[in-house]
Amino acid sequence: MSSGHAGHIHTHGLAKQTLRLAFFLTLFILAAELIGGFLANSLALLSDAAHVLTDIFALGLAWFAMAQAERPANERKTFGYHRVGILSALVNAITLILVALAILLEAVQRFQHPEPIQPFIMFLAAGIGIAVNLYIGFGLRKEGNNLNVRAAMLHVFGDVGASVGVIVAGIVILLTGWTPADPLLSIAIAGLIAVGAWRILHETSDILLEATPRGLNVESLVQDMLSVPDVQNVHDLHVWSIASGMRALSCHTLIDDLPPSQSSAILQSLETMLREKYQIGHTAIQFECDPHVAQCCSVDGLYCQMERKSEENHHEAEHVHEQTRIGRG
Repeated sequence: MSSGHAGHIHTHGLAKQTLRLAFFLTLFILAAELIGGFLANSLALLSDAAHVLTDIFALGLAWFAMAQAERPANERKTFGYHRVGILSALVNAITLILVALAILLEAVQRFQHPEPIQPFIMFLAAGIGIAVNLYIGFGLRKEGNNLNVRAAMLHVFGDVGASVGVIVAGIVILLTGWTPADPLLSIAIAGLIAVGAWRILHETSDILLEATPRGLNVESLVQDMLSVPDVQNVHDLHVWSIASGMRALSCHTLIDDLPPSQSSAILQSLETMLREKYQIGHTAIQFECDPHVAQCCSVDGLYCQMERKSEENHHEAEHVHEQTRIGRG
């Protein structure tokens, strides 16, 4: 096993442990904010508790997805189970949007029918949420390149901001008695949730639709491939993501009619360039040696040689047959 692969497994295991710890700590936050929200009669605090509930869902799915990604590939799932994490991130984003809508509707009701608030209980419950969520969030941040973990991290840091807002609203109510600050903050929390959810939804949709990875310039990539010696043309190009951080590429590449011993060096140069410059680790490059028979050429040009040899044998057989017919005549 290479050291790079071993390092990936090590960091993957750390991420799974962090998610497991975050899951159980978030259960504690949920209990604190639910109790505090009901005692304080604060919609902002209950809204934050609702967001925490989606955090639990998000962290649980992310933890499950990490475990699934460790399962080996098989005959039916040749890329393994990496997209389980993408599916869980998609579910998380949709859930967050629904939660944001529910909070918005309840906030409108509170504006129409204001209720008394207990700010000191809000301070205590929100303070617990801030402390624990900061601990969880910075732990998850170390694995921020993983889209599934990033979706869970977004939940957590969103709750930190929401809890800070709860404390600010509590201070306003304590000093001024202006209770609309509570539902007003709830709307702000709903907006924060919706914006983050939309970003995750957009990115997961791109991966599921096999769109070109964000930030990758296809035109520059083709030019870099053409700069590799003996590469004449690149076409039928597809670049996509299997999962977050796992890019793949397939294409047809026109080269000279070379034996496998020489064309393999071109393939190695292309793969090295794509891996180092574009972080594309999965490639399927089909070599073609004749622009007129591009559809029937294989990876190393050997099929072209076989086709031409077959044509030569056919012409030779026709020539022998013609000479035999003339001799008989």
